[in-house]
Amino acid sequence: MSEGRTRERADAARNRRAILDATRKLLAEHGAEGVTMDRVAAVAGVGKGTIFHRFGSRAGLLHELVAEPAVALMEAVSSGPPPLGPGAPAAERLSAYFAAMTDLVIDNVELVVAYNAVPPHPRREEFHAFWAAHVTAMLAEARPDLDAEAVGALLLASLGGELASRMVRAGEADRLRAAMRDLVASVLRAPGPA
Repeated sequence: MSEGRTRERADAARNRRAILDATRKLLAEHGAEGVTMDRVAAVAGVGKGTIFHRFGSRAGLLHELVAEPAVALMEAVSSGPPPLGPGAPAAERLSAYFAAMTDLVIDNVELVVAYNAVPPHPRREEFHAFWAAHVTAMLAEARPDLDAEAVGALLLASLGGELASRMVRAGEADRLRAAMRDLVASVLRAPGPA
C-alpha cells in the first residue's frame, strides 16, 4: 500500500471524526432543529460535499451518530464487566442495563429528537431485537412469574417515547433516572404471598 493511500485513509478518518464531533456539538448547543449540513461543515472545517460523500444525507449522518452509543452499549451488555455484562445476577444486570440506557437517552436527547424525524436507521430492527432479547432473558430469569416479553417491551417503551425526551429537555434528567430506577425495581420485586 502506498503512503498516499495511507494518508488518505487517515485524512478520511480525521474528517469523519471531525464531522461527528461537530454534529454532536451543534446538537448540544442548538438542539435538533439547529443542525444543518452547512453548520456541520463550518464547525467541522470540511466542505459540505465531504459530508454528503461520507454519509449520503443528514439522515445518514444521524444514523452514524445513533449507532455509536448503541453499538457500545450492545458490546458492554454482551462482553463487558458485570453488572452490565455477563456474570452478575439477572436482576442486577437488568437494573444496570436500564441505568445505562437511561443515561444513553439523556446524554443523546437532541440526537434522539433529530433521529426520530428521519427515516429509521438501517440497523433499527437489529438494535431493537437485541435490547428486547436481553431484557426478556433477564426478566424471565429474575421474575419467571411474569410475561417477560410483554413487561420487557413496556419497560423499553418507557424510554423510547416522547415523554423521556420531553423530561430531559425540560431539565428533569435526574427525575427520569430516579423514575426509571423505581420502575425497574418495582417490576423486579416479587409479590408477597396473597
